[in-house]
Amino acid sequence: MAIDWENFLDPYIQAVGELKIKLRGIRKQYRKQQKHSPIEFVTGRVKPIESILEKMERRSISEENLAQDMQDIAGLRVMVQFVDDVEEVLEVLRKRQDMRVVQERDYIRHKKSSGYRSYHVVVEYPVDTINGYETILAEIQIRTLSMNFWATIEHSLNYKYKGDFPDEIKKRLEVTANLAYQLDEEMGAIRDAIQEAQALFDPMHRKLNDGVGNSDDTDEDYR
Repeated sequence: MAIDWENFLDPYIQAVGELKIKLRGIRKQYRKQQKHSPIEFVTGRVKPIESILEKMERRSISEENLAQDMQDIAGLRVMVQFVDDVEEVLEVLRKRQDMRVVQERDYIRHKKSSGYRSYHVVVEYPVDTINGYETILAEIQIRTLSMNFWATIEHSLNYKYKGDFPDEIKKRLEVTANLAYQLDEEMGAIRDAIQEAQALFDPMHRKLNDGVGNSDDTDEDYR
């Protein structure tokens, strides 16, 4: 039987919208208390149908098992300034009563062979519909700004070359992945100085952007 994509994806669309609001709300709470927010910005998306179909074929996922076996149909990205912020975001997510962490994958300490670094969390999230609660899976990726820059570029190249990178590009990706990690290490070493400077420079800008209906976040169309 063909999937009714509109009905199937509706709870995922609702979940992404709600989770973006909640995660941005966490950021606002930190800033209202004059604390460093571990969350710098949040983006989200529902995986495009063509990407779902491609992944189903590649991983031999049946229609019956789609909701359980594809964990990133609903996807959120939480960007942080410092590597240490990742753990703080994780602690916040683990304590939430409105979602349940069911899986964690640490690609920061255990990077992928490509050089990719990020921390992936899969949560069960209940969506309240007119027919009752429907629990869906959502993947939350937590990464620094430099990790995100590298991953975005690598994704674009991967899409172009279909995973078969020329040796020169593969080598440069490995080099730049290490440089991005070194950047995070160096920034972490001067974290206190950076935060002191931001406390002096940023309050009005952040207050304005954290108002109701305002956000400096932009959603990405990632796969």
